[in-house]
Amino acid sequence: MTQANSYADAYADWLRDPAAYWAGEAAGITWSRTWDKVFDPSMGAFGQWFAGAELNTCYNCLDRHVEGGRGGQVALIHDSPMTDSIRRFTYAEVLAETAKIAGALAALGVGRGDRVVIYMPMVPEAAFTMLACARLGAVHSVVFGGFAAAELSTRIADAKPKVIVSASCGLEPGRVVKYKPLLDAAIQLSPHKPDACLILQRPQAEAPMTAGRDHDFRDAVAAAEPHGCVPVPATDPLYILYTSGTTGRPKGVVRDNGGHAVVLWNSMKMIYGVDAGDVWWTASDVGWVVGHSYIVYAPLLRGCTSIMYEGKPVGTPDAGAFWRVIAAHKAKVLFTAPTAMRAIKQQDPDGVLAKRHDLSSLEALYLAGERCDPPTGIWAHELLGRPIVDHWWQTETGWPITAGFRQFGLFPFKPGSGGRPCPGYDLHALDDNGAVLPRGASGNLSLKLPLPPGCGPTLWENEEGYRTAYLSDFPGWYRTGDAGVVDEDGDVWVMGRTDDIINVAGHRLSTGSMEEVLASHPDVAECAVVGAKDAVKGQAPIGLVVLKAGVNRPEAEVAAELVALVRERIGPVAAFKDARVVPRLPKTRSGKILRATIRKIADGEAAPVPPTIEDPAALDELREVLDAG
Repeated sequence: MTQANSYADAYADWLRDPAAYWAGEAAGITWSRTWDKVFDPSMGAFGQWFAGAELNTCYNCLDRHVEGGRGGQVALIHDSPMTDSIRRFTYAEVLAETAKIAGALAALGVGRGDRVVIYMPMVPEAAFTMLACARLGAVHSVVFGGFAAAELSTRIADAKPKVIVSASCGLEPGRVVKYKPLLDAAIQLSPHKPDACLILQRPQAEAPMTAGRDHDFRDAVAAAEPHGCVPVPATDPLYILYTSGTTGRPKGVVRDNGGHAVVLWNSMKMIYGVDAGDVWWTASDVGWVVGHSYIVYAPLLRGCTSIMYEGKPVGTPDAGAFWRVIAAHKAKVLFTAPTAMRAIKQQDPDGVLAKRHDLSSLEALYLAGERCDPPTGIWAHELLGRPIVDHWWQTETGWPITAGFRQFGLFPFKPGSGGRPCPGYDLHALDDNGAVLPRGASGNLSLKLPLPPGCGPTLWENEEGYRTAYLSDFPGWYRTGDAGVVDEDGDVWVMGRTDDIINVAGHRLSTGSMEEVLASHPDVAECAVVGAKDAVKGQAPIGLVVLKAGVNRPEAEVAAELVALVRERIGPVAAFKDARVVPRLPKTRSGKILRATIRKIADGEAAPVPPTIEDPAALDELREVLDAG
């Protein structure tokens, strides 16, 4: 474990001897077998960490704390304004429940290496089921609750789960989202069928069960024998998490067990400044990487109390919801997305509701998921009088690439910057030929190989896809897909995506997948989707469609159908609400749609006429349509 007193010392320690640095951090984890090599460069796409070691992640999250005398400490607080309930679970209670869920899964044939898809809302059972899979050495794949049937089916087809664990419904302000019809439709669409489904019945909407396949979650758990921890190799997968890709096949990012446990355990203190016994709140969803890492695994590995919140930043009941949760549970640090702060700021710009709550426990606010625009960061800083730390990472990395480090003392507040690289990451901006750019120059933010522990070592059953997506553009480097600058102080400024992934309220979504949906409409000849700046969500998708010749229906009618179609096929998470009919799309002479130019026009920026454009008049036509909106 690092004894460094400053960020500079810790980073230098890592840079001087990465293997010794990570071996030191690995002392925070309990291993059933120690490693043969801290790093084995011969394994996988760029090498793997803690080769030959064995451990169980669930043991490190639960059993060791109970054995060490923390059984009576609260592990998880479930705060649900949707059901007007607050439930607290001690480490001993979470362990007992998790062992029984593991027993229920084992009774259905789930063992080491088998996949389990989890399609659940923000209920404690979702976290317990993740831990139960880890307990068995099984591989979980959590799909965001309420994701559309077509999207869910592609993940079922790719992961090939033995069992799917779901709930009858999720709860949104003012409505109940029935999950079971979506699940049934997804299984029907998927060429792979699970052996069984466990369904958690919620009283807000009980689901009909399919005889022979579906089992009641609570009944199965009640009847099960508690199951012990199965030690697995450190390099075995813990989970698969699907993220937006630019091709039809979903990208299943694989997370290993050993490196993941080491870096998450370390990050809680080094980055966030919390330790065993502290109350920690990540306002996210278990369906996203932030929820995996910082609602479930990291806080429990460290022995913290983690808050799991089933609600929204506004509307449950108002823009004071987050401040109520902090005050009620004495949270020390809040980690959320900038979009949540923007939503609160929009409804309560003067922070009147914040002033009604005792926020004395709060020591810092961390933001990630997208770049925090400086006005929002400054607003939060002035309102709370606490450090506001924007930090940057990805589904693929599983933990922060850049951050501010409370263990070492935070850097000066630079609104818009994502902090400095964590020990483990050698980060540079590269030009398009892969040459390292000087500080201050904008380029392709890239990480020198090997990646540190915890980063996804591959894509599920698609190593070639992993190399193509991340490693092939700049040999010896991992391409993050983000563009940005490393300034003179070493602070990193992430300016946007370099591909067609847009960032909607912290959720990475593929414009390509939205275009596929729009193009499937019978009246649409061709289309383009771009992410335009949005005051609340960071980016919001705008769909531009060219109608087929002879279509003479009202444009508003077609647009409404397109919005509904994206909602049905991808889900409300896409936040797709703006479809517009255009006479044609601006293209290059070779037929490529000029998406970057369209995005600039949508954002009201100056858009020089590209030299390769087929007909410059197409840009004027586009401006007319966008200005009319």
